[in-house]
Amino acid sequence: MRFAVLAAVFFLAFAARAEDPQWVHAIAMHGSPKYSADFPHFDYVNPEAPKGGRVTLAEIGGYDSLNPFIPKGESAGGAGSIYDSLTIAAQDEAFTRYGLLAEAMRLPEDRSWIEFRLHADARWHDGQPVIAEDVKWTFETLLEKGQPFYRFYYGDVEKVTVLDKLTVRFDFKDGENRELPLIISELSILPKHYWADKDFEKTTLTPPLGSGAYRISKLEPNRSLTLERVEDYWAKDLPVHRGQDNFDVIHYEFYRDTPVAVEAFKSGAFDFRSENSSVTWATSYDIPEVEKGLLNKITVNHQQAQGMQGFAFNLRKPLFQDPKVRQALAYAFDFEWSNKNLFYGQYKRTRSYFDNSELAATGLPGPAELAILEPYRGRIPDQVFTTAYNPPATKGDGKIRSNLRMADTLLKEAGWVIRDKQRVNGEGTPLAFEIMLSSPLFERIVLPMKKNLERLGIAVEVRRVDSSQYVERWRKRDFEMIVHTVGQSLSPGNEQRGFWGTAAADQPSSRNIIGIKDPVIDELIELVISAPDRESLITRVKALDRVLQWGHYVIPNWHTPYQRILFWDKFGRPEPTKLRGTIFGTWWVDPDKVAALKKARGN
Repeated sequence: MRFAVLAAVFFLAFAARAEDPQWVHAIAMHGSPKYSADFPHFDYVNPEAPKGGRVTLAEIGGYDSLNPFIPKGESAGGAGSIYDSLTIAAQDEAFTRYGLLAEAMRLPEDRSWIEFRLHADARWHDGQPVIAEDVKWTFETLLEKGQPFYRFYYGDVEKVTVLDKLTVRFDFKDGENRELPLIISELSILPKHYWADKDFEKTTLTPPLGSGAYRISKLEPNRSLTLERVEDYWAKDLPVHRGQDNFDVIHYEFYRDTPVAVEAFKSGAFDFRSENSSVTWATSYDIPEVEKGLLNKITVNHQQAQGMQGFAFNLRKPLFQDPKVRQALAYAFDFEWSNKNLFYGQYKRTRSYFDNSELAATGLPGPAELAILEPYRGRIPDQVFTTAYNPPATKGDGKIRSNLRMADTLLKEAGWVIRDKQRVNGEGTPLAFEIMLSSPLFERIVLPMKKNLERLGIAVEVRRVDSSQYVERWRKRDFEMIVHTVGQSLSPGNEQRGFWGTAAADQPSSRNIIGIKDPVIDELIELVISAPDRESLITRVKALDRVLQWGHYVIPNWHTPYQRILFWDKFGRPEPTKLRGTIFGTWWVDPDKVAALKKARGN
């Protein structure tokens, strides 16, 4: 009898161990990772890329802090490059994370927790080991003192437990959140021992301690920042790092505005530029250096979701709380005329919050989407079910009288009428607002829209402010309309709470700058987060997209399905990825090209 009991206990213990999750080298959001545990390097890198050389890049604006994790000050571009994260993303997969600081990970089928086992060789730049206590301290500090979005992004974490010196466990709250293990693995880890005698919530210009491939070597606030490659970087021989971070020195120059930066680039002051302005792309690079091949000007196609850029309404202002008013104002933006006369025909009109991807909602909802949306009938716009969303369009000839008539009808329905050539409501309050800009490039775009709005009896002031004032007003929500961009990944999830969620609307510095508070959108976000597979994720994102589209929260702008890049002919580079285009972090300085470039330019 005793033998039978012992045998049963042994069997149960063995079965429990057999069911324990296995340690793995990577986690995919859906499906399996592309690369096996013994992969030598990512396919999109050159594993033999030489190390060395110096690259100079540009940033617009200034900085007064080297701490990008807190909601104070202006952080320097590049300041986050000194830190390693638990895992690293594969750029040729939608959403898969491979171990970096974490040597291995394990999690159960229901993804209700995850454990990370750190590399025993992982080191801070001062030589001390990266340990599990650093991970726990980082997470808790960012939630308590970091940017507000951390509290939404990681809101479903119940507790963090240090299991031993190199192993840490995250337990999650009840509910389906299959993405959470992956986004926890994105966490940049900070050194607890370094911050022990420092105030994490204060801005600092003392270079912090990191563990990454680069360290800050020199800085001039508001002028420049220099990073140097760490020669004894602990992860330099890991497969996830081969062929990347090849430059010995990365030097950032800071410019007050973009036109000055463009002229500096053309003179050779910095080496690489991603061009966002169509007019600059079309007109500013007709120079001998481009014709001779000394300065390369190319486009690179990609399949990355473009997100939404638009003229965003601040719903905290009573003026914009009526969706009919927001819809009416969209009729005053003549994209087709702007594209023809200002953008050289380079852009496509953005119509989805997930444009240029399979996630974008087009046409009418199909059966799978209707199954999600039908319970909300009466709580969401009827057009979600009956009409494919498209922003107002014109013929591009500048004649938009029919659009303005539609806007006038909508405004009257919302209670705004013309009185003494001025648009007013029942109390006689005029319809007037300010468009706040930080870039002079947008002035030429919004001024024609301002004229169209004035034809509707609406008084609009266009105000351009410097970058520091813009950031301050943005944080305090002290604006009525701004140009706002919400980037999207190919695997949306928890970040959507910060973009559109009710809880984020009243949080200072949160990413829900529009101020959306809609229980339906909150529920749709949770459905996105809990999607069990790729197919259901796509369906649920499309349902969310439709409700956002018909909420008229922005006047959609435009996008390109390709990258516009320029670079001086001093680099070697691998082939671009089909999914995300070119990845500058995989480039390297070619000494022969540098010598030829110097000779050709006489410098």
